[in-house]
Amino acid sequence: MDVDEAPGDAARGFILYFPVVQVKGCEMDKTPLVVLDFDAALAMVLGHAGTVGGGGVERLPLQACRGRVLAEAVRADRDQPAFDRSTRDGFAVRAEDAGGSRTLRVLGQVRAGETWLGGVVERGCAVEIMTGAAVPAGADAVVMVEHVEREANGVRLAGGRAVKAGENVVPRGAEARAGDTVLDRGSVMGAAEIALAAGCGCAELVVFVRPRVAIVATGDELVELDRAGAVLGAGQIWNSNSYGIAAMVEEAGGVAMRMPVAADRKEALEAIVREAREAELLVLSGGVSMGEYDLVEEVLTEMGAEFFFTGVKMQPGKPVVFGRLPARGGAKQQYFLGLPGNPVSTQVTFRCFGVPLVRAMGGAGASGPRFLQATMGEAVAGRAGVMRVLPAQVRYDRMRPAVTLVKWQGSGDMGANARANCYAVLPPEVEQFEVGDVITVMIR
Repeated sequence: MDVDEAPGDAARGFILYFPVVQVKGCEMDKTPLVVLDFDAALAMVLGHAGTVGGGGVERLPLQACRGRVLAEAVRADRDQPAFDRSTRDGFAVRAEDAGGSRTLRVLGQVRAGETWLGGVVERGCAVEIMTGAAVPAGADAVVMVEHVEREANGVRLAGGRAVKAGENVVPRGAEARAGDTVLDRGSVMGAAEIALAAGCGCAELVVFVRPRVAIVATGDELVELDRAGAVLGAGQIWNSNSYGIAAMVEEAGGVAMRMPVAADRKEALEAIVREAREAELLVLSGGVSMGEYDLVEEVLTEMGAEFFFTGVKMQPGKPVVFGRLPARGGAKQQYFLGLPGNPVSTQVTFRCFGVPLVRAMGGAGASGPRFLQATMGEAVAGRAGVMRVLPAQVRYDRMRPAVTLVKWQGSGDMGANARANCYAVLPPEVEQFEVGDVITVMIR
């Protein structure tokens, strides 16, 4: 029976059963096959992601921290700004006496990085000032240079102009006070965050150690690219999945550990899984369906695995497995994901469920994939009963982002996936999507 048509799934998921499995001469209990809808599966993953947190920490030079996650908060080393700061080139004035046609005597000039040494700005006076400079004492506003008329003995506001106290001035401490937290623990360090840390005088940061993710591709049909003299035989393909997963792991802040390809034999798969037990997360691609040589769940079950779900009602990627191996034989507890073997299915499911786990294990907290809203640029037929997460292209128009599906030949079409810049998330309850309909898009 196709799981999408199985009865009893009116709630958030349903349970079927595997055939009986023989282990070490004994008959095991039937292992439940738990198939969840997309939102329930994502909630399940995020629930576990919220419990893992970051691991060890290390101190790195600031410039080496791009993409890393803060293990210690960054605090302002002084008031930000440390003085009343001009936001424009112009003239620092007293707002109350700068109006009308009054001419203000210019006392001098102050540039960024300088402090005005001429005392307090008195009534009827002004100081020429540059963007970023400290506003002299006594002045409470800055008139933009474009808004004044110069005269031989000073400046005055151009006709019809007015100025208010505080105009074009950022007060001292408006952004942060000395000692305030400006970047929380768990912040991911991008360009803006690195600039902010630098602005607080941080030459080094304490960040979480990147989590290790062991990647195991399974299948006799796979041939490694880096095997000396490797050639493809009839029916064989290059091992592309582990490279794609590794790239997503690195993007998410993890360290990718590409393991050898696991042949379609239980002892071979078990040996590689045991070798991969040192990682924080185990990711397997292929071998998670119901075929004779789909051995992932059987091997994991024999190793004491706890399965949280063994399928998701989505296309592509229905036979995806999420669970946890116990601490045993010197190995620590380890989460695992078993992904479908078709390349697009592999990438879609890892982006949905694997990336949030890697980010959380790196200390960034539990957060799901990045979604945005866009309008349909074409009519697309719906499909009741399954969430579709399909390769698509979104046109990032400022006024009206529009998304169209990429033409593809199914979940093995790597070219279509490469042409996409996002995935259209089409819910199961809609029978027809029309041009202009608002949908959810998962960005890459």
